[in-house]
Amino acid sequence: MQRDLIGYGLTPPPLVWPGGAQVAVSLVVNYEEGAELSLEAGDGETERLGEVVSVVRPGQRDIGQEQIFAYGLRAGLLRFLDAFDRHGMRSTFFMCGRAAARTPALAREVARRGHEPACHGWRWRPHADYPDRESEKADLLRSVQAIEAATGERPRGFFCRGSPSVHTRALLAELGFAYDSNAFDDDLPYWDAAVPGGPMLILPYALDTNDMKFFHPNGFVQPGDFAAYVDAALEQLLEEGERGAPKLLNIGFHLRICGRPARFRAVEAILARLAELGPKVWVARRIDIADWVRPRLPPPPGTRH
Repeated sequence: MQRDLIGYGLTPPPLVWPGGAQVAVSLVVNYEEGAELSLEAGDGETERLGEVVSVVRPGQRDIGQEQIFAYGLRAGLLRFLDAFDRHGMRSTFFMCGRAAARTPALAREVARRGHEPACHGWRWRPHADYPDRESEKADLLRSVQAIEAATGERPRGFFCRGSPSVHTRALLAELGFAYDSNAFDDDLPYWDAAVPGGPMLILPYALDTNDMKFFHPNGFVQPGDFAAYVDAALEQLLEEGERGAPKLLNIGFHLRICGRPARFRAVEAILARLAELGPKVWVARRIDIADWVRPRLPPPPGTRH
């Protein structure tokens, strides 16, 4: 995987979003609960990052951490689904295969309500950790099969925790994925022409307009912090869109983080703000963004499409 420090440089493409929207907005909900590292699930260790840092000594089951994660599916999921329905918005759910396999009825309801099930790996782990291409491919296949079995839809998009491996994009191309979101380096979709078997369409993601910052020092504390930060991003990108340079804004949620009552006020505020902006923003699932972009942003000349 080659590192590109230039991208579009000083001449970004003038993408036009549906209806002349000035900003495309991707709402993402991470569906990871049950796929985090835990001794209960046969892993050799317990995930330490949660509402608090685990204080249980290594090698011992942390039931409290398991319950903190479980809250996301038990209580947070319904809040998100109902809020999206009330505001008439559809999102992309980054689903870990193991999470979908353990809660198929819930995963199926996500798809039934019109949301996109995308692949978030088998477990909530960086793909950079895989020791070889074969083991990574095996888990990708297992995840795709689990998500399709649970939701009735084959996932077409991918994003893993942290970093992909040097093999990930080639594997995604081999397995027929429509886009990869393991990228934090642009505000616009782009093609990675260097992918063997590609090129691969890249829909960049973002970690700043993301509720994970509630779990990080010097991050969000009050729900208004998150909502105000997202609104600032919207205002900046709306201005750029008005000047003829529309962009993509990613807003990331987690069931166990913003699914909590107080933090959910940020979700409600963000959805209300998007509704208020009306046709100025195009709120779309990532697969819909990918399908819109593909014929309007052709891959580089000489690459196979």
